Amino acid sequence: MSEILEFKITPQSTALRIDKYISENINLTRSAVQGLIENNCVLVNGKTVSKNYKTREGDEIEVSVPEPQSMDTLPENIPLDIVYEDSDLLVVNKPKGMVVHPAHGNYTGTLVNALLFHCGDSLSGINGVIRPGIVHRIDKNTSGLLIVAKNDKSHVHLAEQIKAHSFTREYEAVATGYFKEKSGTVNAPIGRHKTDRKKMCVTYENSKNAVTHYEVIKQYSGYAHVKLVLETGRTHQIRVHLSYTGHPVLGDDVYGKPYRGIEGQCLHARKIGFIHPSTNQYMEFSSELPDYFRSVLNKLEKNAGGL
Repeated sequence: MSEILEFKITPQSTALRIDKYISENINLTRSAVQGLIENNCVLVNGKTVSKNYKTREGDEIEVSVPEPQSMDTLPENIPLDIVYEDSDLLVVNKPKGMVVHPAHGNYTGTLVNALLFHCGDSLSGINGVIRPGIVHRIDKNTSGLLIVAKNDKSHVHLAEQIKAHSFTREYEAVATGYFKEKSGTVNAPIGRHKTDRKKMCVTYENSKNAVTHYEVIKQYSGYAHVKLVLETGRTHQIRVHLSYTGHPVLGDDVYGKPYRGIEGQCLHARKIGFIHPSTNQYMEFSSELPDYFRSVLNKLEKNAGGL
């Protein structure tokens, strides 16, 4: 099943080559986009175009991105911290440093490799052979709770809850800086960064609405322990929103600065809640803060708020 991406050309994006425009707005190289154009996977106003077509204001672009081909993802006997499991789903506590599904540079040692060993064929197939059972993701260097669907019915049911914003996702983070407001909401759309396709950013062009609610648990000198609740679930949403407000997550080497004490950001998916696809009962699970996170908090407490 192909992923369909849609764009509408604004006055600021006119007179650009179509392959350049698309490559700057999705995570594909320019040559890969040219391949899509040659295979009639790119339509402008419902018609195919050549790779050197120049964008015009009001153009409606539709990009059909085919599912990635199988990379022979193999089961691996990797221990899993399973918080809950039944015939429909699993709730897994993912450790920091584990990639969720195979991708370039990470073909083994992923959560999917571990799930294939644990579940065998009992995983939903909606997201294809690369991402069996994966309903939503968390970043490699984000720890915490993740839900996995064992069949397509459960996958659809859970995905619809996420789309309807009725799926509970609560995180905790150590953020930098002093929060003037002890609680609030960041409502700012997120889209692909124009010059760095691996990054996301707050932008009003080719973006999707993104809403994050925050509450300061404890303020330290130059840092804060923060609770965050996702209303939407965009790629890197918490990291982008906190950076946008001037409070990047501690250790975030993409949207902030690295921290010598930990690898990657100090961000943990603490709580998850959903309606069970078979029983229609609300279920909620929490996980303890991992050692790396507690170590940072302990340093903040002992050093009078500093690191």
